[in-house]
Amino acid sequence: MGLMDWAKGQLIDIIEWTEPSQNEILAHRFTRHKNEIKNGAKLVVREGQAAGFVKEGQLADVKLPGMYTLDTNNMPILSTILGWKYGFESPFKCEVYFISTRQWTNQKWGTQNPIMYRDPEFGPVRLRAFGNYAFKITDPGTFLKELVSTDPSFELYEISAQFRNVVVSRFIDALGSSRLPMLDLAGNYEKVGRIALERIAPEMAKMGVSLTQFFVENISLPPEVEAALDKRSQMAVLGNLDQYAKFQTAEAIPTAAANPGGLAGLGAGLGAGVAIGNQMGNAFAGAAGAPGVVTPANTTPPAGASGPPPLPTAVAFHAAINGASAGPFDMAALQAHVAAGRITRTSLVWRAGMAGWAAAETVPELAALFAPVPPPLPPM
Repeated sequence: MGLMDWAKGQLIDIIEWTEPSQNEILAHRFTRHKNEIKNGAKLVVREGQAAGFVKEGQLADVKLPGMYTLDTNNMPILSTILGWKYGFESPFKCEVYFISTRQWTNQKWGTQNPIMYRDPEFGPVRLRAFGNYAFKITDPGTFLKELVSTDPSFELYEISAQFRNVVVSRFIDALGSSRLPMLDLAGNYEKVGRIALERIAPEMAKMGVSLTQFFVENISLPPEVEAALDKRSQMAVLGNLDQYAKFQTAEAIPTAAANPGGLAGLGAGLGAGVAIGNQMGNAFAGAAGAPGVVTPANTTPPAGASGPPPLPTAVAFHAAINGASAGPFDMAALQAHVAAGRITRTSLVWRAGMAGWAAAETVPELAALFAPVPPPLPPM
């Protein structure tokens, strides 16, 4: 069997490699019996390939695409290493590596963990990013020495993790140096990608590789930060919250009118909606008053209040809330407290002109605030 292998090695005089389409091989060592190459053998290097000759552990020569006859005339470096004074008089031993120099596209990259980014508007935020890149081997000799070494079949998966680490690390540097606000990043992916490409290229060149393309597909925030940003956008779209509350109240009129409570329930709902809207407007405008408490008659409203004070003729009631006297409240404020459950039928109220405190349901002016209660069923 050994003799047959030797004989076959002597008959093979064409050295070539056709890369299997289903594999991702970056470098392949040509296999032959004892690495012997016949005198005058033909070397075929196709487009997208380069051939490297290694003799006694030393890179002897690199051939680019073309057809070559292996003799001392076109391989002076190898001839010097072998010490051939009289040309190829017998088969010689030499390792031949075919290196794929085509472009490798659609290589994925992404940040494994969120990266910290100082935004001029929001402060420190965490960002995630991903995209793809393309590369090609432009210095086969350096690639062979730095990465392939003695590997008979060097595949893409063996180096993809290292490439991805280099890409992500330099991308983070590029993102920080861009100094772009977070909300402007989406419109500047090309700029960020160009800066990253300039930073990544020198690192890849050390391995004989050139980065030909670099794309940023997406830069995103963590889900909880995106939710907060959506809330902020929603508030900006709503605009005047007081007007929005009034609009919501007006939209609820048909539903309220259809409720069993009738107009009394509708009035309470309207009062509560307007009161709550005023409270929200006052809160965002910086009002200092407690929620539900309106400005008493003949007084100046607090700074930033969105509405005028009640008319001097408005009836104001005091109410017992949580065991303490609160007020005075106008009708709208009382309706808001009733809707919130702080004032019930049995809550004590008082206004000027009343002899003493009385249950709210017994005061004629306040009877409309409470939905009518049906009488007890007659005995069967």
